[in-house]
Amino acid sequence: MDNNKQRELLGLGLQQLTELVASYDQPDYRAKQLYEALYRQRIAVLEDVSTLPKAWRSELGRAGFEVGLPQIEKRFVSSDGTVRYLIGFSDGQSVETVWMPEGDGGEAGDGSDAGDEETVRKFQRATICVSSQIGCAVNCRFCMTALLGVQRNLTAGEIVGQILAVLNDHDVKLESERINLVFMGQGEPFLNYENFMQAVNLLVHGVGIPESRMTVSTSGIVPRIEDFGSEPVRPKLAISLNGSNDEVRERVMPINRKWDIAKLLSVLRSFPLRNRERLTFEYVLLAEVNDSERNAAEVAELLRGLRAKVNLIALNPGPEIAFVMPAENRVLRFQKVLVDAGIPTFVRRPRGRDIYAACGQLKRTTELVSLGP
Repeated sequence: MDNNKQRELLGLGLQQLTELVASYDQPDYRAKQLYEALYRQRIAVLEDVSTLPKAWRSELGRAGFEVGLPQIEKRFVSSDGTVRYLIGFSDGQSVETVWMPEGDGGEAGDGSDAGDEETVRKFQRATICVSSQIGCAVNCRFCMTALLGVQRNLTAGEIVGQILAVLNDHDVKLESERINLVFMGQGEPFLNYENFMQAVNLLVHGVGIPESRMTVSTSGIVPRIEDFGSEPVRPKLAISLNGSNDEVRERVMPINRKWDIAKLLSVLRSFPLRNRERLTFEYVLLAEVNDSERNAAEVAELLRGLRAKVNLIALNPGPEIAFVMPAENRVLRFQKVLVDAGIPTFVRRPRGRDIYAACGQLKRTTELVSLGP
């Protein structure tokens, strides 16, 4: 970790802040004040933490400490109100974070950089899609993020910081507005497990977003699914399936060679679900690859006996992606097979496809081209 990262306060838990406070001979309650300022109040500049003595704030500043809130470098606003953010960190790297308003929604511009545009921010609730790595190592063949490779893990502070930056940009009041988080952006969260879980705990205990409003998606990192099931605080679990048998899944998700469907389902069948909780299986439909009724019947058989639901996602296209979107009637027939088998199945409406903000499109794209309807 570079020296700048070591002096960023965002990402530190209460115990770590208590140790920092003690090293400056400050009373213990200063740690709670700092913790509240960082996470609950979402203060961006250390000098603005008015609950701390001015002299100590200055001393921390001279020592190089700073909040470490990442910067919004660009905004791309979709015709459906979705906003794709390019979020920059202190080392010059960047990731993408997506804001998806629900309820009243929001009006938007033409899909260009909307930093200077007037955007309607009125909403009843919203979902933030969060990245956990810069790039991704899993190499799913239908995903634009895979084209980046993996460059590094995000720190807990950088994961939390994305959310705080977006909440501040929309002036969200968590006391009255409902925010859901989905860890489905760039990266595989379970390949950055410790930082991801530290971020979750800070979001729950510090920022004040309940774990019941969080979902994490994994490509199927079996050992970490086992670890995740024993966590005292954890989001809901979603699994990227995307194939009805090993041959198909391995073609689109090479990670299946290491943890095949049998291994994946074995750990999921013993996963400790809470009351009324279901596993979510995400299934990206690729025309003439994994979208037949036979594929659907195989998926139904795989999930037999599991408390599960399925989200179907028609491929979101992008440059350098070799697969094709399926016809709508094939999507609906696939859904019907699963519903008839007693599995709750939903077709996810794409959000922000025109600005490369939809599932599988995150590649830090700054030049937008038409992707069709």
